[in-house]
Amino acid sequence: MDGNPVVEVRLFGALYTWASSHDAPVRAEVEVPREGVLARDLAVAMGLPLELIEGVFVDGRVHGPDHLIVPGQRVAFVPKGTPGPHRVFLGLYDAGKSGSWT
Repeated sequence: MDGNPVVEVRLFGALYTWASSHDAPVRAEVEVPREGVLARDLAVAMGLPLELIEGVFVDGRVHGPDHLIVPGQRVAFVPKGTPGPHRVFLGLYDAGKSGSWT
């Protein structure tokens, strides 16, 4: 990243599988507005299936769909279906209550 307004995005689990089967990247640098973009809007811009997304990690912390993502951040979309105890430990349980992806 050479000063361009981009974020590094990765996909995991079912989203990784979905991307692989749709010839979409599982890891990408995506240009975003300098003022930022909501996680939900970034997922839409990337053509991701919102119904598969449960949370988004931004620089190692999990958030919901209304979290503002700004250039320079590292982003990882996490699919639904993460096992029970991990949902609480990782923060997906709370992120899932913070808004709807669809």
